[in-house]
Amino acid sequence: MSDDIQIEPEPGESRREFSRRRLIRNVGIAGVGVPALSALLAACTGGATADASSGGGPYPGHKKYKFTLVNHVTTNSFFTPTRFGADDACELLGCSYNWTGSENSIVSEMVNAMNSAITSKVDGIGVPVIDKTAFTGPTKKALSEGIPVISYNANPPVGSDTPVMSYIGQDLTAAGTEAGKRILQQVKAGDTVACMIATPGTGNIQPRADGAKAVLEDAGVKFVQVATGAAEGAELSAVEAWFQGHQNAKFLYAVDAGSGIAVAKTVAKYASTGVKGSGWDVGTPTLQQVKDKNLDFTIDQQAYLQGFLSILQLFLYNVSGGLVAPVETNTGLKFVTSSNVGPYLNSKNRFEGASSTKKVLSAPSSIQE
Repeated sequence: MSDDIQIEPEPGESRREFSRRRLIRNVGIAGVGVPALSALLAACTGGATADASSGGGPYPGHKKYKFTLVNHVTTNSFFTPTRFGADDACELLGCSYNWTGSENSIVSEMVNAMNSAITSKVDGIGVPVIDKTAFTGPTKKALSEGIPVISYNANPPVGSDTPVMSYIGQDLTAAGTEAGKRILQQVKAGDTVACMIATPGTGNIQPRADGAKAVLEDAGVKFVQVATGAAEGAELSAVEAWFQGHQNAKFLYAVDAGSGIAVAKTVAKYASTGVKGSGWDVGTPTLQQVKDKNLDFTIDQQAYLQGFLSILQLFLYNVSGGLVAPVETNTGLKFVTSSNVGPYLNSKNRFEGASSTKKVLSAPSSIQE
């Protein structure tokens, strides 16, 4: 099969018919959900004009909504497919968004960006709630002014009263729990597992550590947490330096992409010790380390959907006058190992962020659970 087939309009096929066909192939009912997909298909087929904001489709005369996605690591490669997803949703729906926030998980910068969006009277805000209290005030202010706010990638931590309307992203604690169960296949009571975490305590990655910790400590495994720092380049030295002094550790468990690469390189360098490790997310460097078996596994949380569905839910809330409320959406957990990493590496695409080219991929001949 070919992963590089470009979908072009059929002879005599209108732009809307083509858009509808491309949407079915690109997104799929399982990814978006039946009600939302039905609305999108109608948007692609209804009306005589191509631009919904000009009066066509099921949303006649809707304004070109402007949304803001605040982020905690705006330049991190993990969010490349998230931005592609948001781009594609905006193109499909006739709206736009601004990408802003902090490059280094500085909460005050994120809060400032959120406040600026509120002042600008945007039509909706998406934000990873990585702090228990910092986003509560801005969220309440936005809602009081009629601006919907959702969280993506990081849900408000336990004990937070930040009143976001929905969360779009992975169930972080559950993902950590499942990772812990998988690591438990490699270690036994009395062994040491080191959790490599860029920024301890932040809402998007700490739950992954906590979920695994509960499973492993219940089994008698010693669990230690090691801070590696937010800068990807510094994580390698942090991981290697820790392992040099703790070569009895049996497994290095990374809960963010940068730490995962550092773990892979440390595992490869100290292979003679028998240490194993895992990564997180599906950037090409991480996938290559899985293929080379320097990482036992990594985890796919579908970053593309975190952007696409954020825009979709904010759009539907606005265009329905608030009747279609944002809904909780778990973007999933998939273990990627050397046995199933092939399709990820064989195609450079927008869905995983390896290419900006818009193209439709061939569906697999069988679907594995």
